Parts: sequence; structure tokens; C-alpha cells
Amino acid sequence: MRGLHTGTPYGDSIRGLHAWKSALHGVMLAPMKALFVHAHFDDYEFTTAGTFELWRRRLGTEFRGRVLVCTDGKAGHHYRTREETGRVRLIEQEESARLGGYEFELLRLPDGSTPREACLQVTSDFLAAIWKAIRDFEPDYLFCPPLGSDPLAGIHNDHETIAEAVRRVAYMINVPHAFTPEYPANETESTPCKVPVILNVYDGYMFGANACDLVVDVEEAFELISQLTWCHQSQIREWLPWVGRHNMEAPDRLSEWTATLRARFDRKNRELNLKTEHAVEVFRVTAWGAVPELEDVVRDFPPLLVRATALEPLANRLALWRGESVPKAVRR
Repeated sequence: MRGLHTGTPYGDSIRGLHAWKSALHGVMLAPMKALFVHAHFDDYEFTTAGTFELWRRRLGTEFRGRVLVCTDGKAGHHYRTREETGRVRLIEQEESARLGGYEFELLRLPDGSTPREACLQVTSDFLAAIWKAIRDFEPDYLFCPPLGSDPLAGIHNDHETIAEAVRRVAYMINVPHAFTPEYPANETESTPCKVPVILNVYDGYMFGANACDLVVDVEEAFELISQLTWCHQSQIREWLPWVGRHNMEAPDRLSEWTATLRARFDRKNRELNLKTEHAVEVFRVTAWGAVPELEDVVRDFPPLLVRATALEPLANRLALWRGESVPKAVRR
């Protein structure tokens, strides 16, 4: 983790202090890395793109963001064929990655294929592929959808499967031979693998059952978020208005889409009772992976809306997860 805006030139979080000591000894510290794991082309842009962009602006080459899409994108269109839909959506995601300056990866199963959209299941091959993608990148922070628990809330099958898969595989991230049948390796030699802090993103399909610990003010990146989402023309101008699930008209131009996107952010703020007119992105910290110190998270992340962020309950929860009887005071 990387500290920002604190005592040393590199901050005084765990990673910041390590960076400072490394600099004194002429050792280069690897960039902070964040991995977004989700089901579909466009899930990233609607939930986490602003946070990654703020990290990119503040850290420059000291930040690497990667987006892992786990389905082929071939389902969910009303007049394009499956093959055309998948091809168009791949091109749209690649354009978003070029514009947003992040790395894009399409998940491949051990046999080289990509899972079918709308049909994701938690299989051993799928768990193996997620495990390998995480281990190959070794992120500091991993973002994925939440796992639904409210039976009254709606879900998207693919979102739910991604959440369950990440949760199931999290403990095995630092188990080097967990999937050697799928990915053969020398089982007599092992190298430790970093286990990331795993956070849940907002999920519009679970409307009414979302919650948050961290509220990131991404207003300064709103224009870029609008441009990145606009890359997904087959979604926002074709499929989403037609399917009727999202209460939106098909926009003819970017300015119209920007107004629609602003309304979506406002709706999310109302749902979560966030008293701000700014665009925000929200996250929940899980115990699926590494359990962080709250101070490190606060320093690592872009500016948080502190009054809208449940820092004290989060501090208590993290302390209990670490086996501490008395939570440490939260300082910013």
C-alpha cells in the first residue's frame, strides 16, 4: 500500500515507509497496483474508473491499474448477432482502456476460452483462471462485485458468480500449487505471492441492498468517466435503453449522455443517503484477502468524503478481524 500526503516524501503508511527506505538505498519500489475483476465490458467504467483515474493522476508511473473482464460479451443485445456483439464490445473496451490509460485483460480459462456471458458458474476451471490472473498481477488492492445476502434484492448472475469466485479463491492466492492440474508447475519450488486487500464495488443490480465503507470523491474525474462510458455505444445507445431495466433514453450525443450519467450518480447518492452533489464511487472493505490497517487505506486512497464515510465502524471491524480488543483511533 502507498501512503499519500503524509510526513515523509512517500507518506508514512506501510508502503510509504518502505518506499522512503528504498529510495534512501537507491532501490526502486514497484508501483502500487490495483486490479478490477468483474463480469462485463462496461462494469469498470460505472463503478471504479474515477478512483483509478485519480490514482493515475496523483501517482503517474507509480500506479498500475488493470481491468479483468471475465465473460465474452456476446449476450445482451436485441438485433446484433452473438459474434458481432462480442466483437463490438471488445473493441469498445479496448478504446476505453486506451482513453483511460489502464491495462485491459480478458479472462482465459485453462483451455484458452473465455466464459460465456450470462452463464457464469463457479467451476474449478473458472476458479483456477481467477486465481492465476490475481497471482500474475499481484495487486495491492482488488475490486470486485459484492456477494448478495438479501433475498429481496435483485442480482445479476454473472456479478454474483464473480463475487463468489473471488471470495472462494481469496485464501488460495498465496497457495502456490492450488491449481497445478490446470496450470502445471514445479511443485518443489515456491515463491510467496502478495495477498491484496479486497473491496466490493457498488452494484446497481442489488439496488436497495448496497452499503459502503469508503466514499471516494471522483468529481474531478467526472468528465473522463463520461467519456469512458460513452465508449460503450452498443450498451448505452442500444441495449440498455431497449431492455428497459435502467430507465434511460438512448442518448444521441455525449452531452446528453453526460446528463444521464449525472442523474445515475445522483440516484446512487440518494440510495446510500450520501449528502453530496458530487460524483462519488463507493466501496466496502472485506476480510476475504489481506486485512488492512484503516490508516493505510485512508492514506492510500484518493480523497474520501470523511463525513459520508463510516470510518469508525470500519475501524472497529478491521480491528476485530485482526484480533485486536481495542480499536486504534482513526486519524486523518
